[in-house]
Amino acid sequence: MSKIRVLVTDDSAFMRKVISDILSTDPEIEVIDRAKNGLECIEKCKELAPDVLTLDIEMPVMNGLDALEKLMNECPVPIVMLSSLTKEGADATIHALELGAFDFVTKPSGPISLDIHKVGDRLIERVKAAAASKVRLRKQIPRVVKPVSPESKAAPGTPESPVIRTKIPSPPAVMRSQVGGKARLVVLGTSTGGPKALQSVLTAIPANFPAPIAIVQHMPAGFTKSLANRLDSLCQIRVTEVVDGEYLENGTAYIAPGGFHFEVRQVNGRLQAYLHQEEPRGGHRPSVDILFESVSQLTNVDKWAIIMTGMGNDGTKGLKLMKELGRVTSIVEDETSCVVYGMPRAAIQAGLADNVAPLEKIPELLCKLLH
Repeated sequence: MSKIRVLVTDDSAFMRKVISDILSTDPEIEVIDRAKNGLECIEKCKELAPDVLTLDIEMPVMNGLDALEKLMNECPVPIVMLSSLTKEGADATIHALELGAFDFVTKPSGPISLDIHKVGDRLIERVKAAAASKVRLRKQIPRVVKPVSPESKAAPGTPESPVIRTKIPSPPAVMRSQVGGKARLVVLGTSTGGPKALQSVLTAIPANFPAPIAIVQHMPAGFTKSLANRLDSLCQIRVTEVVDGEYLENGTAYIAPGGFHFEVRQVNGRLQAYLHQEEPRGGHRPSVDILFESVSQLTNVDKWAIIMTGMGNDGTKGLKLMKELGRVTSIVEDETSCVVYGMPRAAIQAGLADNVAPLEKIPELLCKLLH
């Protein structure tokens, strides 16, 4: 079997060598060359046609984001970003995923991380997964211009909210997650490829969507806040990183913070978020299974569960329990649109998928099911 050919890009000669050495420890990977900036990376990418490239964000001449955008438009290749843990690094990483990067690995201690070996296993894992992934030409998702008040956000469906035309029918707006005495709740789990998939789905949801959406996206602490803020600026619904103890309202998507499990509980007939830091499940915290399992215990609630692109099988056990303990309608992303067909495949193979749909069809299908 041929090796995975990798191009390593970083402005630091030290980091280029260390990253190359880490990748070369795996017998299935071959580092074919190194580049010191985005411009050189593009040139070598066109010349050498690597299977995967690693790309730093902060570089002279041409930074990683500019290089990524140009590559995705001209010669798409699976790209693993190297990111810092700062807020600026998190914001740039979310933008990189939106532009089409496969995934990212955080440098433990800044641009020059002498301890980069700490994330060596994750880097190798991500490069292998990227090599097996599907790369698509960058597709622009229409942006919704939504004004954001510094003091507070207008509630979905209120006069202060922007008037936006959409092909998806807008059901009557009800602020609380309660309709005729019965609550509604959508739960969604995703991993690798999830940020861009979430953007595709959530930007197509109407502002007066008649249920809250509880989301687990596998992502380290610090990055989920940037993800929520970015999605909130693009979507008609409100998108926020969930806060422990807050009540879930219709027309709002709640993203689990990195490093915390997210459960939904019933308190005085209302749905409430509960966050905790118990042990990771299957290597994940937050875990889709833990969210789904908590929702399986809710009574007098109409439930819809969505599983989208991602490695592994997180969400399958939780969805199985939801099926066993009560009525739930599931939507699983079709293989044709998945960046990684792991989590969806596991749910389908377990016989838990009521509906299988490509990414672009999920919002319309969800709205129809809620009707």
